[in-house]
Amino acid sequence: MSTVVNPGKRDRLWRGVVIATPYLWLLLFFLIPFAIVLKISFADPLVAQPPFSPFFDWTATTGDRILATLDNYRFLLEDKLYLVSYLKSIKIALISTALCLLLGFPMAYAIALTPYPWRNLLLLLVILPFWTSFLLRVYAWMVMLGKQGLINHLLISSGLIDEPLQMLYTDGAVYLGIVYTYVPFMILPLYATLEKLDLDLNEAAADLGARPHQIFRDITLPLALPGIIAGCLLVFIPALGEYVIPALLGGLDSLMIGRTLYDEFFVNRDWPLASAVAVVLLLILILPIMLFQRLQQESDA
Repeated sequence: MSTVVNPGKRDRLWRGVVIATPYLWLLLFFLIPFAIVLKISFADPLVAQPPFSPFFDWTATTGDRILATLDNYRFLLEDKLYLVSYLKSIKIALISTALCLLLGFPMAYAIALTPYPWRNLLLLLVILPFWTSFLLRVYAWMVMLGKQGLINHLLISSGLIDEPLQMLYTDGAVYLGIVYTYVPFMILPLYATLEKLDLDLNEAAADLGARPHQIFRDITLPLALPGIIAGCLLVFIPALGEYVIPALLGGLDSLMIGRTLYDEFFVNRDWPLASAVAVVLLLILILPIMLFQRLQQESDA
């Protein structure tokens, strides 16, 4: 005897599956790994396998005990190395995000105003760097920025300088590498917002006597704000924890938190302290996400 499923019930079941899928994904690949890292951050380092003390201890006399310590977080507050790394990472991420916005907004706006046959070509050029290896692109900048690299060779050949400039292993090289790598993440959400703008609003404002900068300030910029916020988050969040670019293009002074985190995990083998560094970094990243959600709610209201 076959049973007939109510179409309404089937639709509700399918809707529940669709809604539950991203939550299940976050549970498996974010919440559970974060809980493991958080647990390790309250442990003591050990010369063992795994290199940290257990979170639970069982003895016949006392039974189960929770072994947790705040020494790792206390050490982060006492050692200035980690504070400097956090502040340096935030500074580089903020400046890089601002530079990406200054470069990406005009490019995205120009692409949005371009007719469709050429618009697709320009978008292809934006995403073209993703077709090559990220590490290979960073190595290419190492070759070009070196003292015997292409940029110094062109400057010397043109007579602008007499001897090679020290461009590699500087903060400027780090900014260049981050901006070059992440500017497409700024352009794409800005383009998605700007292409939906109604240009008749600009023409109406111009007919009423508004100047170009007033049109941009009062019409274009407020309507493009969701794309600006999304692009800034897509650049700021990965740039804050960047490791490869500072390690290859930056000098010893370019001590960002990603490099510090790597050293604690794989050089010092201090997993509890490295986990504490990662937990604090995640808390720093949550702040701009919460700010973005608040601004989105205010714009929707």
